[in-house]
Amino acid sequence: MAATPMQPGELDIDTALVERLVARRFPAWAGLPLRPVPSAGTDNAMFRLGDDLVGRLPRVPYARGQVEKEQRWLPLLAPHLPLDVPVPVGRAGESPDFPMPWSVYRWLDGDDTYAVPLTDLAHAAVELAASAPPCGPSTRATVRRPSGAARSRPGRTATCRAPSGTSAPRA
Repeated sequence: MAATPMQPGELDIDTALVERLVARRFPAWAGLPLRPVPSAGTDNAMFRLGDDLVGRLPRVPYARGQVEKEQRWLPLLAPHLPLDVPVPVGRAGESPDFPMPWSVYRWLDGDDTYAVPLTDLAHAAVELAASAPPCGPSTRATVRRPSGAARSRPGRTATCRAPSGTSAPRA
């Protein structure tokens, strides 16, 4: 049985479920030790898979789209950021046992910022801004009206191009 739900509509995700999901989708990892990761996060449940991996499963239906965004953007943004970000190594679709896609990432050792908060937020913001990647969601989108006329308005559109010789993941 999973912990007490933090919000309405939260799925019951426990170690037994994740063991079954891993065994069916990623049989090579099925024998690895599995344990829940304590977290203050409310969108995803995380489970360590061996020493080097972590499974991340949406807890609530509204978080299901995060899987595709993370799978697409983390590998493209990672080389441009001044900090390590999780690298996706596996993606599972919905199944009879679990109604949403979920991911497996490389585990990053460190402290949870909820447990050990950043002490210098201004410095962290300056570092991130200084290394702004040359790709990512833009701040403008082109919207087509029913008449066919186009107009530009604030929004989020993908403007990233994959490095030469590679292909960008599809969202």
